[in-house]
Amino acid sequence: MPVWCCRCSLAGPVRNYSGPETEGQLLNSFVQYFGDSLGRKIKRMPLIEETVLPGDSLLTLPVVIIGNGPSGICLSYLLSGYRPYLSPEAVHPNPILHTKLEEARHLSIVDQDLEYLSEGLEGRSSNPVAVLFDTLLHPDADFGYDYPPVLHWKLEQHNYIPHIVLGKGPPGGAWHSMEGSMLTISFGDWMELPGLTFKEWAASKRRNIKSDRVMPEEIACYYKHYVKVMGLQKNFRDNVYITSVSRLYRGEDDEDRNQLSEDISTQHLEMEDGQKSLIKRNWEVRGYQRATDGSHVPFCLFAENVALATGSFDSPGRLQVEGEDFPFVLHSMSDFGAAISKGKLRGKADPVLIVGAGLTAADAVLCAYNNNIPVIHVFRRRVTDTSLIFKQLPKKLYPEYHKVYHMMCTQSHTVDSNLHSAYTSFPEHNVLSFKPEMKCVLQSASGLKKILKFSVALVLIGSHPNLFFLKDQGHSIGHHSNQPITCKGNPIEIDPYTYECTKEANLFALGPLVGDNFVRFLKGGALGIARCLAIRQKKKHELIESGDGGGDGVP
Repeated sequence: MPVWCCRCSLAGPVRNYSGPETEGQLLNSFVQYFGDSLGRKIKRMPLIEETVLPGDSLLTLPVVIIGNGPSGICLSYLLSGYRPYLSPEAVHPNPILHTKLEEARHLSIVDQDLEYLSEGLEGRSSNPVAVLFDTLLHPDADFGYDYPPVLHWKLEQHNYIPHIVLGKGPPGGAWHSMEGSMLTISFGDWMELPGLTFKEWAASKRRNIKSDRVMPEEIACYYKHYVKVMGLQKNFRDNVYITSVSRLYRGEDDEDRNQLSEDISTQHLEMEDGQKSLIKRNWEVRGYQRATDGSHVPFCLFAENVALATGSFDSPGRLQVEGEDFPFVLHSMSDFGAAISKGKLRGKADPVLIVGAGLTAADAVLCAYNNNIPVIHVFRRRVTDTSLIFKQLPKKLYPEYHKVYHMMCTQSHTVDSNLHSAYTSFPEHNVLSFKPEMKCVLQSASGLKKILKFSVALVLIGSHPNLFFLKDQGHSIGHHSNQPITCKGNPIEIDPYTYECTKEANLFALGPLVGDNFVRFLKGGALGIARCLAIRQKKKHELIESGDGGGDGVP
């Protein structure tokens, strides 16, 4: 099948889309083919080689953001020119930080030294800029205070950096597929994005928010509305699936002499056999857009920078045991909810087997319990393990989760060897295998094995990002090389202040991919990336104004 490619359909002189005045040109020329006008006759080309940069003209986007959840939305907001300033009447409760902010009150936070501002701050993120931005938006939130943000926002269109945000579904990402009957672990205020409070949105929609915690459906609607009300929708493309993101290389002698200097991003690679060196250039992003009729329309585009904002819900964690691929072994709450709504578990005598000790597993227990479905709950840890998430949640704010934890402790098979009618927990047990007759083999910490019958099994042991579209699935860019990227054990290794991958220039990552699983902290990644790209854009403009367009060593 022929592939749409911006290289051929927009052939012509090389265009530089670094300036704000070309925003409309960029979006119109790109979107008219990549949007809904799929029926138009456009010039097409076969697949180009991944390793060789074509010699003719390219349309290169400054930034492509992969993922349209809160991480991608917040980054788009900042790249669109929105800038945070210290509010005139604001006084931050941290006197040292407030003094620093006063020193450069006339500058936006994006234009200030983030390392200097974040020095000495402590919070629940290992990324210093995430802690900084969080304390500016939610001062002393971890101490129970509800102080207003010390920032106000201005739209400065001259700071616009052209970009496109690619997502599988509507803006909001995985929030649209989460179980709608459960409450978020975080307060609604902590889920909001800059410039529009969640309470303001709820009031405008006449939503009756009964508590500080809200349902995922409310959050998903808020994110979708946020993109529209902030004027970001022109940058977003839905129903897009990425299949590969790869570097382009080019012989040094083949450089286009008229191309703008790429001294910030260009890397020379010496060939082992003594041949001429190659220059690592822009990114090639391939994928397809799913049309309304279900067909797939492939595309290919090029980017100076790629930001990974894919989150961590792509690949459910697996036990890697025999029988896990049986159709009655599920790995998501949405599949479990669908089975209940379709009546597949109605009248079943055997209990549901739930594996896991996190909040998603607790949600499944509550879902089954509320639908009068008996539960066998299996998990590896002791109920007294201090690392259990339930130990970190105040009882008054999270009564439903403490109800589950209470059952985990008091309705264990060790307390009563018989199964309880509604719920029985099996602490310190591992699943060895699933059998075709809907039986499960468990093993205790002492080595004792048990065989239990169930109606359906639900394995909820976390999820991992799926970076299959990167070389080696992104294993080379983690803290531990050649290992899969995980949010806790092996996040992507980044510069703590720019969020650029330390092992791959011009590739950025934010959100759960760098260990920030809470929305309140992922916004710091957007701040770091926006500042880094703004500095580089400024340097490029200075090169243009000075007339130095031969930064690759060509006079």
